[in-house]
Amino acid sequence: MLDLGFILLGYLLGSIPTAYLAGRLLRGVDLRHWGSRTVSGTAVYYHVARWALFPVGLFDVLKAVIPTLGALSFARPRGVAVAAGLAAVLGHNWPVWLGFHGGRGIGPFLGMLAVTFPAGALWLLGALAIGRLLRATAIIALLAIAGLPALVWLAGGPPEVALGGLAMLGITVIKRLEANREPLPQDPVERRQVLWRRLWLDRDTASWEAWMFRHPGDRRRMPAG
Repeated sequence: MLDLGFILLGYLLGSIPTAYLAGRLLRGVDLRHWGSRTVSGTAVYYHVARWALFPVGLFDVLKAVIPTLGALSFARPRGVAVAAGLAAVLGHNWPVWLGFHGGRGIGPFLGMLAVTFPAGALWLLGALAIGRLLRATAIIALLAIAGLPALVWLAGGPPEVALGGLAMLGITVIKRLEANREPLPQDPVERRQVLWRRLWLDRDTASWEAWMFRHPGDRRRMPAG
């Protein structure tokens, strides 16, 4: 029961919609209707206030640090700690308070890694920095998550963390393809193009600007061009 309690705590903490609250409190906007429609630190940066990215990002990391570290502090198995951290990722991505409309889970995943395998957190942070410089954050982040289990193995890290990395890869792929239930085009060819872009670019359109700066009144999916 204690193990399940830490996992449930992880999900509930992860479900705290930090970015959504920042949007509401600082600018009076609902991020579910702005730009990419993701409730994330990136959305806060571009649609609320750039400085707010830091407290929002820190809190998103702590949402996984608390249950992960708590499980280890109570001498629970490392697998339970990893599961509690991943539960925070699930809560962040599919928060119960926002109709399961959330972010991408990178912040909570960093929090879990910071506790269980710090080298993995540095690996992911480095990948995000490189992705930012190359203007290819979505691709580099996906590749970094996919490569994490190999890094854990090469570094002699905990096998539970390697399994957690595989689980995070699955969560990331599902979340990108699901895209907060953004509608898909009817045309089969265009639908495949959109799904491919979602997987690799984390967006529906070829243009990042067109996707990130959609008008909140545009309830339809943007054209693929």
